[in-house]
Order: sequence, then structure tokens, then C-alpha cells
Amino acid sequence: MRKLFEFIRSIYVVVLFVALEVAAISYYAHSTHYTQARLLARSNQVAGGVHGFFAGIRRYFSLGHENRLLLGRVAQLEERLAQYEEAETNARLDSYMQDIGESKYRFVTASVVANTVNRAQNLITLNRGRQDGVVEEMAVLSPDGAMAGYVVDCTERYAVAMSVLNTSFRASGKLADAEYYGSIYWDGLDQNVVILGELSKYADPKPGQEVVTTGFSQYFPADVLIGWVESASLNETRTAYTVRVRLAAEMSRLNEVVLVGNRDFYEIRNLQQSEQIEQHTRND
Repeated sequence: MRKLFEFIRSIYVVVLFVALEVAAISYYAHSTHYTQARLLARSNQVAGGVHGFFAGIRRYFSLGHENRLLLGRVAQLEERLAQYEEAETNARLDSYMQDIGESKYRFVTASVVANTVNRAQNLITLNRGRQDGVVEEMAVLSPDGAMAGYVVDCTERYAVAMSVLNTSFRASGKLADAEYYGSIYWDGLDQNVVILGELSKYADPKPGQEVVTTGFSQYFPADVLIGWVESASLNETRTAYTVRVRLAAEMSRLNEVVLVGNRDFYEIRNLQQSEQIEQHTRND
């Protein structure tokens, strides 16, 4: 009992102070309506702060879930944006090609679905097929009209083209503003350079000179830009040049293409393969 009295005596000052403070605050709080309103506002502010603190903690732990929802939404928007951009690009290219007017050649635009540049046999897959007017042997040009390849197979909705960066690719080319021509092919070494081989020793190619198609090829119209002379060297017999040509088409950045078809191609080919022509060939 004595210890209890000693404990009460040691803290009675604090207890008395707290009791007086409570009594004073109670008297102050009930003294006027103004003080009641102020204390109520202050208590609401404190309570609001406490609730806000715990709400912030709850929001923090829910950030992961919200972030996943936002990422999903971003992915959906990116997909829609890609669809809109593809549609806009195709519409723009189609409009541009329609302005060219009727000619010996017909034009179709397409987007590149797949494209390789680091193999020996590189191919380009396009999002247009037979239902869009695409057929085999159509030329494939970059959007600015440079040689890129030619179509080798089609389905109803897609086409595959042989890239100019394919060791099986062949076309005819010449120096611009000159009559000397040779064979265009890729040696499989540099994805930015093709070879113009068997060019006459009288051609005298100069670095920077334009190289274009001849029109003799069954795939490409005449004067399609291939690239520019990088260097040239005579063969061992000094009868022809082998010319390194830097490509005008940026094959590693090919996203859209223009397909060019010769309206007379099949008529000419059928004529060349007719029985009469074969008879004359056999006689030779």
C-alpha cells in the first residue's frame, strides 16, 4: 500500500496537470459557438490528415496493379496507332500512284511484312497478293523509285519477292546516259553494294556516276535507279569492267514498296515461247 501511495505521489503533479488541461479545454470548447466550430474544424483536419496518410499507403501498394493496367492500355493504343499508320501510308502511296496515269506499266503499293539482309538468299515478304493485283515477275521498288527486287511467288493476300541482296538475283543495268550495259548481281559481301559485271571496256565508268536499268529485263522498266558507281576494275583479259555499285535503296530500312507490272509481259513471254519460235531456235 505504501508503494502505491509513493507512486501516486510521484505522478500526482502530472495527473493534476492533465486533469486541469482537460477541464480547461472542455470549458473553452463549450464556452461559445465560435470555439466549438474552430475545434470541430481542427479535429476534422487532423482526422482528414490521418485518413489521407493511410490512403496514400494503400495507393502505394496498389501501384503495381495500376501500372500493369496502364501498360496493357498502352499496348492496345500502340497496336491501333500502327494500324492507322499502315492504312494512312498505303492510302498515300495508292493516291500517289494513281496520279501517274495509264501507261504500259501498272502499279501496286505494299508494306513490308518481313525482310532479311544478312543471308545469301534474302527475301522480302509483302502484305499484298493476287486479290490486290500482285503477280509473279512484278518489279519491287523503294518508295523513291529505286530497285529493290522482284516478286517470285504469291498467295491471295501475300507475296514474296527476291531481294536485290540475293545471290540468285539477276537484272540488266547500264551507266546513265550511256549505251553500255551489263549484268546486275550481288556477290553476297556488302549489303549496300551490288555488282555491274561484263560492262564494255569502252564504257569508262566514273565514281558517282548513276547506274540504271536498261529495260531489257523482264522485271524492271527502263531507267529505274539502281545506285552509283563506287569503283571499277578491268578483268584479267582487260576486255570488260566489273563495277561496284552502291545501292540507292536502303534495304535494311525498307518499310513500304511500290510494285510495278508490265501489262505486256505475259503476251511477250508467250510469244517468245511459242512453237514457231522454238522451231526457229531448233533450226539454229
